[in-house]
Amino acid sequence: MIEIRAVKAIWYREVKANLNDKTRVVSSIVRSLLWLVIFGGGFNSVRFAGLGITNYQEFLFPGIVGMSLLFTSMFAGISVIWDREFGFLKEIVVSPISRFSMLLGKVLGGSTMAMAEALIILFCSFIVGVNVEWVNLPLILLTMILISFTLVSLGLTVASFLESFEGFNTIMSFVIQPMFFLSGAVFPLESMPVWMKPLVYLNPLSYGVDALRTLIIGVPHFSLWFDFLVMILASSLMMALGSRAFKARM
Repeated sequence: MIEIRAVKAIWYREVKANLNDKTRVVSSIVRSLLWLVIFGGGFNSVRFAGLGITNYQEFLFPGIVGMSLLFTSMFAGISVIWDREFGFLKEIVVSPISRFSMLLGKVLGGSTMAMAEALIILFCSFIVGVNVEWVNLPLILLTMILISFTLVSLGLTVASFLESFEGFNTIMSFVIQPMFFLSGAVFPLESMPVWMKPLVYLNPLSYGVDALRTLIIGVPHFSLWFDFLVMILASSLMMALGSRAFKARM
């Protein structure tokens, strides 16, 4: 019971801290919408021969939902550095709760905010005339949960080995952009060079974006069951790595 209360308390603290940072929340949502409207609109006249894509904004939309999840989830890891900097982490470490419960509370908190922001983007589909297949909403939500769990765990794992905000931001800049552009969020995977495809297949976000695109607009690359299998494995692996990192570094 004490573990459940601890997870709930950490989750609530993470969500409250993020909600208090209204500038970051608003800027994250606006960034995604600007990408969709400006970048998508600029390429809307481009036709991808042989891929059956006639509306680029519709193709881009699931990728922007994935981008929102990526940025918010990964930067949730910075809370570890904040907690270490201001002494809150010491209070948790000396408490009787396990490191896994500590990690789970933070993952739930970061995932809640990532999900909330991504849902706002999803419900703005009418702005660019994307006809979302709302009958798939439960599976869309499950996909978003798996993506955010994987990426928040990755961000927390990286942050547990760093001591400064500057170091975290530098590392994230070298991780987030490649993950985004190698996920198929912006360009069809079919059009990518052969040498780049092994990096695409190693990127867990590729399968999340593909699942979102399949469920939202019905345009798949991999099979949906394979996307879910990889996402479940990636989420489990990152949670396990995060738990080990917390035990080793906290």
